[in-house]
Amino acid sequence: MRHSRHTALAAGGLAIAAALALTGCGQGFEEPSGDPSSDGLTTSDDPLTVMYAPSSDAEKQSVEKALTAWSETSGVQVTPMVATNLSQELSQGFAAASPPDLFYLNPESIAGYAANGSLEPYGDQLSNKDDFYPSLVQNFTVDGQFYCAPKDFSTLALVINTDLWAAAGLTDADIPMTWDQLDAAARALTTDGRAGLTFSAEYQRLGVFMTQAGGALVSDDGTTAVVDSSENAAGLEYVKSHLEDGTFAYAADLGAGWAGEAFGKELAAMTIEGNWITGAMSADFPDVGYQVVPLPAGPAGQGTLQYTNCWGMAAESPNQQAALDLVEYLTSTEQQTAFSAEFGPMPSIQSAAEQWRSDNPDLVAFLDASDYAASLPTNVGANEVIADFNSQLESLGSTDPAQILASVQGNLESVVGG
Repeated sequence: MRHSRHTALAAGGLAIAAALALTGCGQGFEEPSGDPSSDGLTTSDDPLTVMYAPSSDAEKQSVEKALTAWSETSGVQVTPMVATNLSQELSQGFAAASPPDLFYLNPESIAGYAANGSLEPYGDQLSNKDDFYPSLVQNFTVDGQFYCAPKDFSTLALVINTDLWAAAGLTDADIPMTWDQLDAAARALTTDGRAGLTFSAEYQRLGVFMTQAGGALVSDDGTTAVVDSSENAAGLEYVKSHLEDGTFAYAADLGAGWAGEAFGKELAAMTIEGNWITGAMSADFPDVGYQVVPLPAGPAGQGTLQYTNCWGMAAESPNQQAALDLVEYLTSTEQQTAFSAEFGPMPSIQSAAEQWRSDNPDLVAFLDASDYAASLPTNVGANEVIADFNSQLESLGSTDPAQILASVQGNLESVVGG
């Protein structure tokens, strides 16, 4: 789930090697039982199952409403399957040769499932394939094949408590556009009982500073680990200095489960979060006023991270043609606009951008960030490396960033090299 901290895994080569070994399991699936259609997809009278992990009740209800509407129109029965641990339940389904027909799939997992033949690469058969943002398509392309339709996406931006901002004597002229200006704002907003800026202790948030300093985890082509660079060190040194002076704080150190909670409880005056925070603020902190602005630029310019999932399709599904029709419905302009209104994600298709801007004028910083957003590595096993990285980042305030980066470099080299 997007709100949750990532579970820390044990460090070291054994954990990485074990993860890599698991990705090779599950080969030799039986052929799908449905008849092939003219485009190679199976067809049958079988109902569809759709597994997903909603981030909120609003998302659960929205997805179920969409599935019901399509089912009534198409005549194909659809059974939603809400997962509490999507990765585990999906793996179990494949291991038992009974995976769902469609499912949420993140970019970090696609290479492993593609490598062992679990996925149907249907992306090029989508009638709206050219409408998806190219950077999102790249997230779900393995060895030149576009596997699955991005269902929506989110970026990270700076969220400011407007009342606390005004109380500190700050104006629109003080909205930070650089690291130095972020320093000044955070200092002005910090009090004995409140941090200036909060975020979770994970690469999925701190990575924005590494990106803004010109760093990355892997090279652009994904073939080389570049973690232990001076740019990444500069990004983490910047964060560490402000963890030490108290103007920045991890959400957990403020007694909150995630940064949105810390922000909503006014334990911090600013946070770095994605557009899903809007639903949490409306539901849990409706009286807290806030403003969304672009993240400040670092030494290398603007930088943020983006997150997405796709609608994965099982290679074993006996009714892939119906599953494809359902995906096209779920990723249509009309339906993605409805999803956005109901639970907050940004549409993954470019044709919906102007409507989204019109409907969400106070949130355009999230969509504008797609022009310079970076994605997490998609190499097989990168998930486990990042989880270990996160466990080390928890002690960033008292640890040399170069030491952390050197450790992660070694782990990621074993993944990229593998």
